[in-house]
Amino acid sequence: MKIKQHIPNTLTVLNLVCGLISLTLTFEGNYVYASVFIFVAAVFDFLDGNAARILNAHSELGKQLDSLADLVSFGVAPGIMIFQMVLVHCAGSCNLLERMHITPYFALLIPVCSALRLAKFNIDLRQEVNFIGIPTPANAIFFASIPLVLFVQPGLFSLIHLDFLVTFFSNTRILTILAVFFSYLLISDFKIFSMKFKSMAWQGNQLRYIFMILSLALFILFFLSAIPIIIVLYILMSIFFQSYIVE
Repeated sequence: MKIKQHIPNTLTVLNLVCGLISLTLTFEGNYVYASVFIFVAAVFDFLDGNAARILNAHSELGKQLDSLADLVSFGVAPGIMIFQMVLVHCAGSCNLLERMHITPYFALLIPVCSALRLAKFNIDLRQEVNFIGIPTPANAIFFASIPLVLFVQPGLFSLIHLDFLVTFFSNTRILTILAVFFSYLLISDFKIFSMKFKSMAWQGNQLRYIFMILSLALFILFFLSAIPIIIVLYILMSIFFQSYIVE
């Protein structure tokens, strides 16, 4: 087999390695670097698909390997991260579910629904252009952004500080609700537009261009705090413009 045939799978394995490193960092309590490795995994996930298309190196092995890597990096890693973040706040809580350490287990819906989402994607022919249900990388990026909002000071890079987001994401009950809600979005029937451009023309790419412009503006204004807002914007635009999204 030619070397170029191995390039996409190598990138997929690097995605998997990043997911595993993220998990180990989460167990060490280093949520910020655990988040960073989820973002790096997303970069490798983007690269492996593009490399397969450019090199015409598609294979059934690559398809299955990609799903397994995505499950670890974008399902298990963010799910365990939220599990641990909620768990550490359970001690001394006045909430019965938290005192019994039941609440953190709702975060495990993230990897479970991610597995269902990935399995569905592999057999659903309607998702060749866009998505049905929020894609696992977008879901993972939302949750991976939470430690960055909580523990990384934006400093001079942010024009506007969103202090309310820190208060919002510090509430473990809100984190639990978010875990359940986003898990539902993973397996929902909502059409979600993809960021794959078949051409650079405005026609047919209106949603993509508008989303990119708004995302850039948000990032300039809020820096890292913009990331979860951008993911919510992505979901809302997809839901509001369902009729414009082609299956």
